[in-house]
Amino acid sequence: QVQLVESGGGLVQAGGSLRLSCAASGRTVSVYAMGWFRQPPGKEREFVAAISWSGGSTYSAASVKGRFTISRDNAKNTVYLQMNSLKPEDTAVYYCNVAHKPSGLARDMAMEEYDYWGQGTQVTVSS
Repeated sequence: QVQLVESGGGLVQAGGSLRLSCAASGRTVSVYAMGWFRQPPGKEREFVAAISWSGGSTYSAASVKGRFTISRDNAKNTVYLQMNSLKPEDTAVYYCNVAHKPSGLARDMAMEEYDYWGQGTQVTVSS
């Protein structure tokens, strides 16, 4: 079972930026797509962005396209989420996860379901 530890959240004003990190341990994730999800207060968890195992392709939700950038460092077993032009509606607990099958498409992570989640990292954007 892979362990996921998210970090980098915090309180930021609207228009600001944050960079989230997710470190995976327990097994190598370099051949798996990885993604970010978020759960706004009182709402269900939703897909944010995913990246292929090589980093060559990404897929993002329409609500964050052009503002958020996902990247990865396979040597560090880590995926990142650079969040710019933050809005109050981006307030949520952010989680990462790993695709079920190796070499899958990044976009497939938007439709997969996951049983295991890390502790997440809180992002709060004030207006």
